[in-house]
Amino acid sequence: MSTKKVPLRQCIGCGEMKNKKEMVRILKTESGEITLDATGRKNGRGAYLCPSMECFRKAVKGRGIERSFKMAVPKEVYEALEKEMEQIG
Repeated sequence: MSTKKVPLRQCIGCGEMKNKKEMVRILKTESGEITLDATGRKNGRGAYLCPSMECFRKAVKGRGIERSFKMAVPKEVYEALEKEMEQIG
């Protein structure tokens, strides 16, 4: 019997590869809205981030979210994501 493959995802903040279940998913819906996806199952384009404010700040500074979704992200969206990240961490 072979062991089950663990899905890995790369953090858009620090660039580390980690287990998908350990990470927070940021979601871009078809309407262009960007939110946190706590379940990890909603429809849309996803980007993964370590559940720490340090990685979130790195992603903002390095424009990791903008690169992942291939679009400009307004400042208000970053502020809303930061509030949601603070509740998790």
